[in-house]
Amino acid sequence: MKLHIINALLVLLSIPAVAQVNEQFLEKLMQQKPDQFGEILNHPSDYRVQIFYTQIDRDKNNIPHFKEYSYRLNPSEYFYPASTVKMPLSIMALDKINTMAIPGVTKSTTLYYDSVSARQETIYNNPYAQNGKQNIEQAIKEIFLVSDNNAANRLFEFVGQEEIHKKLAEKGYPDAYIRNRLELGRTQDENRQTQAIDFYDDNGKLIHHQAAKYNKQKLPYYNAFLGKGYYNSDDSLVMGPMDFSVKNRIYLNDLHHILQSVIFYDQTPKNQRFNLTKEDRDFLLKWMHTVPTESQYPTYDSADYWPSYCKFMFMGAEKGPIPSHIKIFNKPGDAYGFLLDISYIVDTINKVEFMVSGVIYCNKDGILNDGKYDYETVGYPFYKNLGHLIYEYELKRKKTYPPNFDNILP
Repeated sequence: MKLHIINALLVLLSIPAVAQVNEQFLEKLMQQKPDQFGEILNHPSDYRVQIFYTQIDRDKNNIPHFKEYSYRLNPSEYFYPASTVKMPLSIMALDKINTMAIPGVTKSTTLYYDSVSARQETIYNNPYAQNGKQNIEQAIKEIFLVSDNNAANRLFEFVGQEEIHKKLAEKGYPDAYIRNRLELGRTQDENRQTQAIDFYDDNGKLIHHQAAKYNKQKLPYYNAFLGKGYYNSDDSLVMGPMDFSVKNRIYLNDLHHILQSVIFYDQTPKNQRFNLTKEDRDFLLKWMHTVPTESQYPTYDSADYWPSYCKFMFMGAEKGPIPSHIKIFNKPGDAYGFLLDISYIVDTINKVEFMVSGVIYCNKDGILNDGKYDYETVGYPFYKNLGHLIYEYELKRKKTYPPNFDNILP
């Protein structure tokens, strides 16, 4: 009997501080607002909706403990992750710099991208940067501020298709594949090929050369087909489902946990932590919640990039400023009718914090690539309502110890 008790204790000690996922709570919470969620709850498979919510309780030492809740979480129901993949790309780029450990190579080191095959671009500068030069730091800023595709593609080149999957699998996400660049229409073979990159110091001296790479590893075929029809590269309508079987794939809970591994770095099991310094983490946290109107270098026109740009969860389609006591750390995405947001939300006055991530399909006509999606009428209201629903619940939820955000908002 004692041996059984010891074995049970060893199993419990090996499990992260996360309770078993509750699959009923969110549905019951949404049922309290039928005017906001009734249509989606009545037809959840049409909207392909999935939600993942983490409840956070601090102990007397301010250490967070987590409880997880989900709605329709289903790894076999494919969704296109769109720009949410830029978050792990950003984290892996910093991880790679630290793992390389080459003197003089940092996130602010100047990079030159060389064209080694057809349809690749030689890149020597970045007009959005203060010094006009391209580096990892600048690319990450542009990703979290405005979800820039070109910036994400520079990180794809740096980390490389094979290394991306290897690193994600190593950190506990073996089914995650970021196999394609963003919006360039490259073939599968072209996406296997990454560019050569040169690193230069401030005096123009070559520090390091990263050779071009080609991924020879086998990639999976997902058997994922969506939609009634789609417009192809010739802008012709093809009646029949579109093939997503060779596009990017990552599960909602994986995206959620990757964000959580940065927010709550010390509480993440060591084998699941990315190789980040404290300065890296602070840098990521800053740009995850900074909005375009607060940024200089890059600077953006507020007419195109408003104060709540890309903060779907809680703000929806609103263009006004986010309340000053609300901080939203997130990475959203939208493409092919899929709208996503991976977020951690903080209220510094009322001492509220929670994580919530979601995906919803906003394409009632079932036609893909026609530019006619229901983001405005379905997706944005859904995220605003969902963010506020959980926020209002958290405002009322009793907590023994209020959170201290000094380690998140220094």
